[in-house]
Amino acid sequence: VTVDSIALNERKKSIELHTNFSLSYLPMRENTVRQIYDSIRYHLSLAQKKYRISVFSDKQEISTLVPNFYRQSKKDKNRMISHKVKPPLVTNFSAPENSFDKGLTNNHIALWQSHGWYYEQKLGRWEWQRARIFQTVEDLYTQSYVLPFLVPMLENAGANVLLPRERDYNKQEVIIDNDGSKRGSTYRETNGKETWRNSDSAGFANLREIWLDGENPFRMGTARQTKTVSRGEESIATWAPDIPEKGRYAVFVSYQTVKNSSNDALYSIYHAGGKTDFRVNQQMGGGTWIFLGNFDFEEGTSHRITLSNRSKRTGKIVTADAVKIGGGMGNIARMPNPGGFETENTKSAEEQTQKEMLASKINYSPEISGYPRYAEGARYWMQWAGVPDTIYNRTEGKNDYTDDYASRGVWVNWLAGGSSVLSDAKGLNIPLDLAFAFHTDAGTFWGDTIVGTLGIYMTHFNNEKFENGRSRWASRDLSELIMEEVTSDIRREFEPEWTRRHLWNRSYAEARIPNVPTMLLELLSHQNFADMRYGLDPSFRFTVSRSIYKGMLKFIASQYNREYVVQPLSVKDFSLSFSGEREVELKWKPTIDATEPSANPTKYIVYTRINGRGFDNGVIANTNSYKVSIQKDLVYSFKVAAMNEGGESFPSEILSACRKSDQKGEALIVNGFTRVSAPFSFVTSEDSIAGFAGSVDNGVPYIADHHFIGQMHEFRRIIPWMDDDASGFGDSNANYETTRIAGNSFDYPFVHGQAFAEAGYSFVSTAADAVENGTVKLSDYRTVDWILGKQREWSIARGAKPPKFKTFSQLQQKAVTDYCNGGGNIIVSGAFVGTDLWDNPFATEKDKEWAQQTLKYKWRNNNGAVTGHVKSVPSPFLPIQGNYRYYNELNSDSYVVENPDAIEPADKNAFTIFRYSENNLSAGVLYKGETYSTCILGFPIEAVKGQDKRNELIKQITDAFK
Repeated sequence: VTVDSIALNERKKSIELHTNFSLSYLPMRENTVRQIYDSIRYHLSLAQKKYRISVFSDKQEISTLVPNFYRQSKKDKNRMISHKVKPPLVTNFSAPENSFDKGLTNNHIALWQSHGWYYEQKLGRWEWQRARIFQTVEDLYTQSYVLPFLVPMLENAGANVLLPRERDYNKQEVIIDNDGSKRGSTYRETNGKETWRNSDSAGFANLREIWLDGENPFRMGTARQTKTVSRGEESIATWAPDIPEKGRYAVFVSYQTVKNSSNDALYSIYHAGGKTDFRVNQQMGGGTWIFLGNFDFEEGTSHRITLSNRSKRTGKIVTADAVKIGGGMGNIARMPNPGGFETENTKSAEEQTQKEMLASKINYSPEISGYPRYAEGARYWMQWAGVPDTIYNRTEGKNDYTDDYASRGVWVNWLAGGSSVLSDAKGLNIPLDLAFAFHTDAGTFWGDTIVGTLGIYMTHFNNEKFENGRSRWASRDLSELIMEEVTSDIRREFEPEWTRRHLWNRSYAEARIPNVPTMLLELLSHQNFADMRYGLDPSFRFTVSRSIYKGMLKFIASQYNREYVVQPLSVKDFSLSFSGEREVELKWKPTIDATEPSANPTKYIVYTRINGRGFDNGVIANTNSYKVSIQKDLVYSFKVAAMNEGGESFPSEILSACRKSDQKGEALIVNGFTRVSAPFSFVTSEDSIAGFAGSVDNGVPYIADHHFIGQMHEFRRIIPWMDDDASGFGDSNANYETTRIAGNSFDYPFVHGQAFAEAGYSFVSTAADAVENGTVKLSDYRTVDWILGKQREWSIARGAKPPKFKTFSQLQQKAVTDYCNGGGNIIVSGAFVGTDLWDNPFATEKDKEWAQQTLKYKWRNNNGAVTGHVKSVPSPFLPIQGNYRYYNELNSDSYVVENPDAIEPADKNAFTIFRYSENNLSAGVLYKGETYSTCILGFPIEAVKGQDKRNELIKQITDAFK
């Protein structure tokens, strides 16, 4: 920070210091301001110490740079909201709780992940906007925060979140419309007291396989409408989809906003878990896709979506147009502009100027991307979503790169147009509270140096005011709150040396154009290895997303001058037990967020699934236990979410139970597989090579990853970026960039439980931590099945924080030892069941002794096999027969087991029962002693291909225990 000028006025007894911009780049608090003024006063003469001192940076007296949220003194009311809150765009009326007064209920947020697959006219090809590096690309990478973590957190707090890119990863898409549907999907109407008729305005029609420049599907068809009734026979529109395959799909509806539109249109979704009702405020959001939620659907035509004209107020208008289920594949076709295209891309921070034009010498035909719609940039989704081409086609088809980022801020204003935020403009009437652009940056350092986090906002535009008169300095408040949350949480949870970069007030299009408070976040450098060692870790991405959510929550609370409560963390120590012949008791404990006193849960939601279909809407539990009545021979699954006045937590792991009519016994399934992690990474002492090595361990995604593009192949740190097609150190393959990479589903007790039920056993399940803390007694069960999956003790990045995910803690080892000595039988399966207790820098001699003396196995190596084939071999245990295959390559169905353990018997009564087919290394050991029996497998049971084969495997093991 330097002082540019000093103005001393002896007559007014005042001193003004004007610094460069650097001071304004720093976080400002009231105590910081006092310290700056005190330090200046310290160096003044005795007479001047009494002068009025003012320090300016970025033309602002520095006390005005303190966000309203942090002020004890007078707040800047020009940054606050004065308009009334109307009914929100969408409300889930089937949720046990749908209003969070201290959360984000009635708030609307526009946000987006950066970039996306786009058509580069200069090259006549579709490509990414950024380089393939460190096994991802920014265009997909920022999405790995936004879609699985940030958006659900905001929605769990009650917010309506709008995105200009496709939010559903499902490649399937079903369109059902009154103007015609494909495959076996149908639209139909029933008339009650009021009759359906065509709306006066145009609607959606899916008339083309591909859409060309300027074509708007929401102007190609018709919409339907009728009047509302508060009593009497209702009129119903029904969309019945033909679902191509079982799975989870996003559901979008569309309608027209017309004069006298209803603000409580009743939609019902009949899905695999039951029926969920929504109220949609059709006074806003007409003529585009409006997201309702994600739901499980079975294959076929057994599901439907309905719209009723039942309303609190009679005589209003409800309209019905197309329903979209799933994300789908890109259908916008592009080609070089026949009139010429721009030869140079304009960056977001640059002025939009006339570029050199060039006409193609090749005759191209319109070409679709061939990629899932979620991979594409915003420009293409906007066209499919009915956004006017004046918004997404700013260059008139001459430069898709510029159009993609430049359209996003204009899209925000289109959403807000007509609302209290932007009343004089034409748009969708949605009163947005803020906008947020999620980016990562370039830049690289050697060693462990972090590039870190940069925030960008823009005030020097339109006289520093938004169109509704609010101060654009509210954008600095938003940016500062998010920066503070992100950097402090990262430093506390992951990396104490994480770099907090500047807070820039600069003219980036995404920060300048929106007429609401806006932040552009550059979280980290996707080009810097030290940053990405954290950035590829799912727990890091969860924490950062929670930090952003907290920053937004606190900003909006300060805007409305209201209290806030942070939604809780997920519950822990979850367990199920039989409390009767037809009853299961659920128990859990809250997870305390030590950094957020308000984040304590006040109640809980219990969700139920039967026979693997879909979860219901949940029921409230006021304490941390709940009893459920069950029917025999059905597999019940449960998950629990914590709740408070600020919202709902992420769900717990899923546990399952089944009571068999003619049971052979009761089994306990213990879920010890809690790991999520980045791929294995390494550095060398001379720092010449480094990188991610999936061949050692691909890591474990949270549920699934969609940002992984392929394995890294350039490990030499000295190799520089030359082009996005030759990105230097970190350069990666592209063979997986449209593939869902399965991770830890946190649903494996269901997979194992199906096999136990098929074998005739009743079962319940528990988290391993509930065994450790004594909530669950292993001795209550004759058979225990301990799931380890890819659990292994693991450090994040350079290991600044202690490792996590040990297979068996000391307390768990004691519990298992006591159980075995008491006559119990135990199955343990996991890819690192030996490696974690032997070939692990954190393992001890006691770990090895315990494995050999209690479980009766020993480790041989952690590269047991490559091909994924296991065969049974002769042993004293006749029931053990057959061959099995496990998932040995990255895929969409199961986490990959790239390196299963080779393990061997460690007792005279223990024998190898399985070997890896390619090399005859021992893959499984069964011990049968006088007191107890154990079966240890170096490959995870849930990773075995085929439920019938998993059923067979469990049955053979339990039969061998007899």
